Amino acid sequence: MERLDAEWVFGYGSLMWNPEFAHTEHQRAKLYGYHRAFCIHSTTYRGSTERPGVVLGLDRGGCVQGIAFRLEPASRTAAIDALYRREMLTPTVYTPRRVGVRLHDGRVVQALTFVANRASASYCRLPDDELLRRLLVAEGLRGPNIEYAVNTYAELERHGVHDAHLARVMRGLHRLAPHLRHDRATTALPQDVRPAGEPSPNRRTPPG
Repeated sequence: MERLDAEWVFGYGSLMWNPEFAHTEHQRAKLYGYHRAFCIHSTTYRGSTERPGVVLGLDRGGCVQGIAFRLEPASRTAAIDALYRREMLTPTVYTPRRVGVRLHDGRVVQALTFVANRASASYCRLPDDELLRRLLVAEGLRGPNIEYAVNTYAELERHGVHDAHLARVMRGLHRLAPHLRHDRATTALPQDVRPAGEPSPNRRTPPG
């Protein structure tokens, strides 16, 4: 597959809190024409064949805020190669695109991002109960599915971005969290999505 080159990368999921590449600048950015959705079936990074998980993709319509990273020039080619290996583990799941994003400081830059491929067998739009179930029970090579969801939500909030869909998912996870097995390490849910008066779980958030 031909690799798209770009000075910037637009992250909307785990790239925001675990980019794994050197960069000289990063800031909040907005992309029009797509929205963030749990629409990618995961049986490797955040799930397994027996217990599939679900991760985020950019789906058509709306707009989305994420983080734009300006790649360090000396390692730019290596960074893009690594991104393709990470995001295109299954070649047809995402479609690499160079898109125009508006940075928080007003600049518009061209950035590499990875859009959900609706023609892929891994594309899915799950009902809420199945989405929550997968997030709670699935775990893959990169860790528990719930950790992925919580870290993404927390990173957006840290940058002043409120994602209504993710907030609703967090509330749903918290309602079901008491049913989690107590013998596995899980990520504590952010305080602001817990019902009033309910104490925070005494758990530590593992590194991304």
